[in-house]
Amino acid sequence: MSRINVTKHSSVHEVERRKEWPAVVYFWIIGLALVSYLIARIGLDAYPHPYHWFSGVIGGLMGIPLGWLWYRWRGDVL
Repeated sequence: MSRINVTKHSSVHEVERRKEWPAVVYFWIIGLALVSYLIARIGLDAYPHPYHWFSGVIGGLMGIPLGWLWYRWRGDVL
């Protein structure tokens, strides 16, 4: 017989995984929202103001998958 003791952990004692998003996803959301808003502010200056906000929202939504791709390829920044 071997002297190695093998312990099996039940699912109750497993460490729970973090359920929050990585910081890099938030950085991409905020960064793309600000950049797209500023670009739309310059490029769509003659149009009404809601167009600028709408482009910021679209940029923020684009930041979600890009942030997750960055996290998948490079890991978190913090």
